[in-house]
Amino acid sequence: MTRKVLIFELLMIAAAIGATLTVLSHMPERVATHWGMNGEPNGFSPRESLWAFGPGALTALLALTAVLPWLSPRRFEVDSFRSTYNFIMLAVFLMMAYVYGIILWAGSGIHVDVSRFAMGGVCLFIAVIGNVLSKVRPNFYIGVRTPWTLANEKVWYATHRFAAKSMVLGGVLGLAMAIAGVQFGPVAAIMAGALAPVVYSLVLYKQLEHRGEL
Repeated sequence: MTRKVLIFELLMIAAAIGATLTVLSHMPERVATHWGMNGEPNGFSPRESLWAFGPGALTALLALTAVLPWLSPRRFEVDSFRSTYNFIMLAVFLMMAYVYGIILWAGSGIHVDVSRFAMGGVCLFIAVIGNVLSKVRPNFYIGVRTPWTLANEKVWYATHRFAAKSMVLGGVLGLAMAIAGVQFGPVAAIMAGALAPVVYSLVLYKQLEHRGEL
């Protein structure tokens, strides 16, 4: 993590703390923290738990971003793709902050189409992550980590080149459907984009195994 990113994330955590302090006393005792596909809340938590949902989770992710490279075993270090690792972890951080913002927004009593905003954000996140997947090297934390990709580097790299395309496509299609208000379309697009590389890795591995190239 670069110093600029660290400062930015610390400022975001401070903003989350400030936003929580500002709106918490105006919220009901129990606030919605989960919504169904129809946009109706189906999960509630005590409003004090927002400290864990927001500032707490963001702080934990910042710490995790710093410690994962140290935990990486030999031959699976993230140092070989550190800039991509930092980019992906920053994207995860921003996605969590975005979702927390939606929770605060909705909990403040302001009408918002939570499912559309949340799914749109997730689809955009998937497209952004997919765009850099081809740069991810073998590791235990990020990427398409199936038994077949972890067993063979050729399968890993080919699968991640394929995943870069499928996840960007799934994310963009899902975002378009979220904007258009297609209820289950974004979820289907994301699942297709994410599951296709898993199947691809198995098929490719078996092909290489059959040809004796493993």
